[in-house]
Amino acid sequence: MSYYKKPLLLAPVGSFESLHAAIRGGADAIYFGVEQLNMRTKSIPTITIEDIAEVARICKQHHIKAYLTLNTVVFDYDMQLARKIISECKNQGIDAVIASDFAIFEMCKSIGMPLHISTQANVSNIESVAFFAQMADVVVLARELTLKQVAHITAEIKRRDLRGISGELMKIETFVHGALCMAVSGKCYLSLHEKNASANRGACVQNCRRPYQVTDLETGNELLIDNEYIMSPKDLCTIGFVDELMEAGIDVFKIEGRSKSAEYVYATTKCYRQAIDAVLDGSYTDEKINHWLQELDKVYNRGFWEGYFMGRKLGEWTKNPGSIATEKKIYLAKATKYYPNINVAEFLVETGTIRAGENLMVIGRNTGSDKIVLDELIVNGIKQTEANKGDKITFPFPKPLKSNDKLYKIVMENG
Repeated sequence: MSYYKKPLLLAPVGSFESLHAAIRGGADAIYFGVEQLNMRTKSIPTITIEDIAEVARICKQHHIKAYLTLNTVVFDYDMQLARKIISECKNQGIDAVIASDFAIFEMCKSIGMPLHISTQANVSNIESVAFFAQMADVVVLARELTLKQVAHITAEIKRRDLRGISGELMKIETFVHGALCMAVSGKCYLSLHEKNASANRGACVQNCRRPYQVTDLETGNELLIDNEYIMSPKDLCTIGFVDELMEAGIDVFKIEGRSKSAEYVYATTKCYRQAIDAVLDGSYTDEKINHWLQELDKVYNRGFWEGYFMGRKLGEWTKNPGSIATEKKIYLAKATKYYPNINVAEFLVETGTIRAGENLMVIGRNTGSDKIVLDELIVNGIKQTEANKGDKITFPFPKPLKSNDKLYKIVMENG
């Protein structure tokens, strides 16, 4: 019998494709943003107020929780929209709001909407947790804490019998995987200063991801820098010490990535689901860790490091401005029909060439992401070895697809 407490696995959702990917990956809960009060408004098409009901319905159908993230800087002219969003979430049965603004706290309190304190609040000590216990049940800790500091906070919650507004023991949530910002818990103003586009309003232009030359203005000497991307940290990855995170008493494992693709959400969620379950059943091994690292390396990443959990000095900086994933997808075709009686999908090839035996991926609004290999290629109703632009291909697919769902080719990077 394992002595570890099972944490809730929280996956990011920025689209209905990624919502289904999270569910299939084994998420216990998902978090999403709505319209412009969303830290990812610049990088993804936003989920709308009208979509909240469908998000809630799908999550209830699959018995997982759904949390709204509303942690942007909120101005006076945002208040009406914020109230409308929170009210709709309450009406549709969304489980909680993740926020850092006291006005949002008050809105949630006024209608009895459960509240989680965002990492944007920079909670770094037990006294802050105790303060927020008056209004919330979950606190997302600042990303800069070490594992020892996190363990101290969770131990103090138990020692003090520190209970949240619901009467349950306060729960601690931490990020376990995904992109990191150079600023403390994401409170960056570089984009605002240079482009008047506030990262804290979801409009970050990611100018930290570019190369910079650093010069001493007094001497004119260029500083010696081993890595030119000096403000772009590698991605957080804790898959190699999930057991230590669980031992530290963390209640919620949060994966970053609301702007990421469905295959990223599926891969990261699945790996951490398997890792948590392996710790619980005693099968968490180096061999499995290596396998999970290979799977995580296939989807978008800037390289991996363990963040601040192990007390490392500030930052491991990436050597590349973009992803170094070992796999990438190339768009090929859109879905035009689905034949439910025979479970066959039809796609119109819009670009490129598809050959029998290639690795493909279907991304669908209601299905998430699926990797497939077509050993037999049916082109315009005839068995062929390849299909080209303008051709229609059909193949067996077990889940109903919608028009304009996408088909991609999977290729190895640098290979």
